[in-house]
Amino acid sequence: MQRKVTFKNNIWDLTGILYLPEDFDADKKYPALVFGNPGGSVKEQTPADYGKGLSKAGFVVLTFDACHQGESGGEPRLLDNPYERSEDIRCGVDFLTTLPYVDRARIGALGQCAGSGFAIFAALTDRRIKAVCGLCCTNPGATTRQGWDGTRSVAENIKTLDRIAEQRTAEANGEAVAYAHYVPELEEIDEDTAPDMVIGNQFYRKEARHPNSPNLFKLTGLAHRMTFDAYAFIPDYLDRPFLVVAGSEAGSLWQSLKAYEMANEPKELCVMEGAGHFDFYNNPVYIDRAVAKMATFFGKYL
Repeated sequence: MQRKVTFKNNIWDLTGILYLPEDFDADKKYPALVFGNPGGSVKEQTPADYGKGLSKAGFVVLTFDACHQGESGGEPRLLDNPYERSEDIRCGVDFLTTLPYVDRARIGALGQCAGSGFAIFAALTDRRIKAVCGLCCTNPGATTRQGWDGTRSVAENIKTLDRIAEQRTAEANGEAVAYAHYVPELEEIDEDTAPDMVIGNQFYRKEARHPNSPNLFKLTGLAHRMTFDAYAFIPDYLDRPFLVVAGSEAGSLWQSLKAYEMANEPKELCVMEGAGHFDFYNNPVYIDRAVAKMATFFGKYL
């Protein structure tokens, strides 16, 4: 069962899909999960696979378009601000607490790629989130500062910030908004492109292409991400059960391992052999395995 829903992120109306368990009974109480999308993704793409799979396992699952993106409200359009993305998840928890068939004591959060970082960051200060899962876990700030492979330098980042400063001045004076791509467009791919990003192009621009997912974010928004750190306070404040699911061949594995290493017990690490980052987006075998692992984890702790 699926229901289209709207809820508030303070100012903006967010649009989501609520997935309900099979044989749903409105008089019962269910554990619930809020899902943080990968960067640039909308609810009709990979979040739908996890919403359907986890609802079959007995969970109420909320997926939604991030503010400024998809069907959700937010101006300027296509802004990707990590603090707002994290607040989206907290507001998703707000919404779940208003549903009479959700057990308020059994709410968890999960995210995929950048969404995992936002789910972790939200959970640090929202103690209503009783368990957390990071799927293909990344820290959006680290990805911005260090690049996909962790090798980008501060000097390169300073050049990016100089460009952003110039662009803000240009836009303030009436010039066109500048955008960047989440994954490279076909003409941007060359021998130096990370293999994950080549597959990302295949997924976002061909296999799962959606009109509400244009592969664009506002360039000046990178400044918000440059000093954001989803992981820094994990040792201090993430004292609830934590699961990391990753692929052994994923370029993001270093970020998944970092999150796990920093976390407190109880924690679980599930590295699936042979899986790349995008296998958890488009490969039914690994999606099903991830759903099964998450269902067991959340079933234990929620």
